[in-house]
Amino acid sequence: MNCEVVIIGGGAAGLSAALMLTRARRSVLVVDGAEPRNKPAAHMHNYLSRDGLSPLDLLKHGRAEVEGYGGEIVNDTVRGVTKVDDGFAVELSGRVVTAKRLLVATGLVDEVPDLLRERWGRDVFSCPYCHGYEVRDQKLVVFGDEMKVALVRQWSADVTHVQSVDGIEVENDRLVAVISGGERVPADALVYSAPVKPRDELLLALGAETEETPVGPFVRTDAKGRTSVPGVYAAGNVTDPAAIVIVAAAQGAQAAGMINMDLVNASS
Repeated sequence: MNCEVVIIGGGAAGLSAALMLTRARRSVLVVDGAEPRNKPAAHMHNYLSRDGLSPLDLLKHGRAEVEGYGGEIVNDTVRGVTKVDDGFAVELSGRVVTAKRLLVATGLVDEVPDLLRERWGRDVFSCPYCHGYEVRDQKLVVFGDEMKVALVRQWSADVTHVQSVDGIEVENDRLVAVISGGERVPADALVYSAPVKPRDELLLALGAETEETPVGPFVRTDAKGRTSVPGVYAAGNVTDPAAIVIVAAAQGAQAAGMINMDLVNASS
């Protein structure tokens, strides 16, 4: 199969890019593993006109819109990407697809300890902008630096800073306490700064350059999503660990506009 653009990752960034490109009458294939970062969360926030929507519903509607304009979406895993004369060969589980341009929107992984994983995205979370309002004026415990503590105090005056999280207590499917250094700290929610790891293996294999961020090295892009590898673009959390859903979607649209103009210039 030959297409103009392959998008790896079908989250907000990838689908937003696919929507713009399909409306520009480009042939687009979106490859997605169906494991979005915000899958555990029941609601997403700060997305204008969609505040409180299930993140899975956002993706469902986004997929329908892309397919409505002729885009193809497959649930598959990319085994590898290689450069070819006129673009890239993308190896899927059962076939190889060629594309003139490539957009990687594979996101990142929150490296959450096993003891917190069942509560993650519920009453244990990392982003107070995403979940803070729902636990406003409650007992909040923060595992993170002093800046994170100061930020969380915008949502509650009852904030306790801990240096470790050794366990939690849950009653009736609600967090009630955090165990830290042998001390039991009552809590309605835990703000936990988990390490993050970008899903950037494909980008690194292609030779994309990285830059240091406060949470480690991430692939470097310009303001339009271009990486250091010609023809390869990236958007969303794979390059920007701070991007919330609406920002990731905007980055995908920006990258799509640049990809389209890149293709226009290449054919003129």
